[in-house]
Amino acid sequence: MTVAAFSPRIARWLHDNDPPTPCLVLDLDVVTRRYHEQRAALPFATPYYAVKASPDPAVIALLVKLGACFDVASRAEIDLCLANGADAGSLSYGNTIKKSADIAYAHRRGVSMFVFDNVRELDKIADAAPGAAVYCRLLSESTGARWRLGDNFGCSLEYAVELMTRAAQLGLRPSGLSFHVGSQQLEPARWEPNIAAASEAFAKLRANDVELEMLNLGGGFPARYAEPVLPISQFGKVIAQALDRWFPGPQRPRIVTEPGRSISAEAGVLRTQVVSVREPFDGADRWVYLDAGRFGGLAETDGEAILYRVETERGGPTQPVILAGPTCDSVDVIYRDAAYALPKELQIGDRVDFLSAGAYTASYSSIGFNGFPPLPTYCIGGESS
Repeated sequence: MTVAAFSPRIARWLHDNDPPTPCLVLDLDVVTRRYHEQRAALPFATPYYAVKASPDPAVIALLVKLGACFDVASRAEIDLCLANGADAGSLSYGNTIKKSADIAYAHRRGVSMFVFDNVRELDKIADAAPGAAVYCRLLSESTGARWRLGDNFGCSLEYAVELMTRAAQLGLRPSGLSFHVGSQQLEPARWEPNIAAASEAFAKLRANDVELEMLNLGGGFPARYAEPVLPISQFGKVIAQALDRWFPGPQRPRIVTEPGRSISAEAGVLRTQVVSVREPFDGADRWVYLDAGRFGGLAETDGEAILYRVETERGGPTQPVILAGPTCDSVDVIYRDAAYALPKELQIGDRVDFLSAGAYTASYSSIGFNGFPPLPTYCIGGESS
């Protein structure tokens, strides 16, 4: 798929403006469309956009206008959302790892919902944000996800019950539970075991006279990269059925999601330029070096977890390549094992485009490694949103 087929608007903008590379171009109208699709697929859920996916101020301002809430991970993301019109009550401090000073800062700015997954984090919240609403993150297995989250975050069901009971004793408001099935999760069925576990925890807490009112299903909803994915409507259908089974009738809590990638990824094209080509010799591979790599916006190619659609303007016969970035670090390899092929006649200066690059690219770009600046972002469209 060419850029013109993927996004005629971005293709026209790139042709007319010919910006220096590397750069990221975001079509805000696609952000609007994906947000509405998310709302239609999961009408029972309130989406808290994961700011870390694409924290461009234009994206945040647009989502504020569309009525979104926001999942924030730091003081800077809180300031970003508030500066672009978000109400503090629409923010959830969704990072389980927070300094006491940052908890207090968020509380002063009006943020009233905080996540935790251990007793020390809970005690910090009680001290720095007295009376706040809190929710506990459950440990979740992330099979089926292209970007697995491991065991850095979350706790067992039994520990969550203990912690939420303690939260009430500390004068906090035990609000709910959360989990995350891993980013770019391809299997809708992965939500149900976690919903079932949450239902059990809700019941145990109810027996302790702790009544929860919210269940956060996390993010993980996939974007379209090089491999096919199910439509978001299918995820919504499967999740709705699971909620009906485990939280029937009046037992249904308020449902929250944290979409990020599924809203912003397909809005973006990351344009790069060929800096060098090392032709095969003595049976070696052909290497193509671009002006953006693992440190310049393509961090999610680590382990070849995310397989972007890669396109060039040049046609003709192709041959397999190893794609790499411009830095003098040996880890700056984009794709080595994945089957990528580019035109044999590819030349230095040719453009190479990464499609569906609107999420976790500019926000992952390093600040000056090897002297290369952060990835610049251009936002287009959005006038009618």
